[in-house]
Amino acid sequence: MLTPGEIAAQLNRFVFSLLLVGHQKTGVAWKQPQRTIRHHSFWLIVKGKGTFRINGTLYPAEPGKLFFYSPGMLVERASDPEQPIEYYFVRFNYKETYEEKEQWISRNTGECPFPLQGMYSMQNTPQLIYLMEQLFALWQRRGHINAMRRSIVLHEFLLAMLQDFRAQKMAGDTTASIELTQEYMAQHYQEPLTLEQLAQLAGISVSHYSRLFKKYIGYSPIDFLTHLRMDRAKELLVLSDYRLKSIAVSVGYGDEFYFSRIFKKVVGLSPREYAKKHRVDPGQ
Repeated sequence: MLTPGEIAAQLNRFVFSLLLVGHQKTGVAWKQPQRTIRHHSFWLIVKGKGTFRINGTLYPAEPGKLFFYSPGMLVERASDPEQPIEYYFVRFNYKETYEEKEQWISRNTGECPFPLQGMYSMQNTPQLIYLMEQLFALWQRRGHINAMRRSIVLHEFLLAMLQDFRAQKMAGDTTASIELTQEYMAQHYQEPLTLEQLAQLAGISVSHYSRLFKKYIGYSPIDFLTHLRMDRAKELLVLSDYRLKSIAVSVGYGDEFYFSRIFKKVVGLSPREYAKKHRVDPGQ
């Protein structure tokens, strides 16, 4: 399974189109014979018990289980004769569309497989059920405002799911130490921070800290710090008249030429090119 950070990185690039949102209660001895899945979808089990077979692998279907299906999967589903299943489901399309270094990139579904497949066990099921109730209610209403609300609730659901994954994967103390260093970098990015300092703050070895940070955040600690600094530099370039050297110093770089090289590497434009392209006119 991908880490929560890796899944988030992919989902952040997707634009979703909802095809169908539903809420179903199966009958006694409900059974679906094997079928080939035609659409991307996910099911959240809220009551009852059963078994789902996906590509030959048998999974328990019970409250808190979240199933993701992709086209081409072979699926067979059945409920317990005495405990019919109740579930919410969402059928969707998606496309990968994102901006990188001032260039828009777009890929169709077939070129970017969905990062979630099969069954996942969730811990914070009540929150997920609440969001699915909201999504189902909004699905039954028409209009552009409700369509925007549906999109927001879908992303809230995916975020809650990722937070659940992250909570399961990170022990309490480790979670706190990683988040502590994230917060510390956000408040002290202008200082000459080192990997050794951050690992010491987390209370673990440098190598262990680097592995954990990359696993759960999706960036190495230094890459995360660099992106923090570049984001702040972009704000200053667009919203202020500070000289380039002053901006470089304010985000932790004593050498403006080194800062410019890093900025172009991360953003795709030099600081001056970025400022010229994005500078805000105070009169507008």
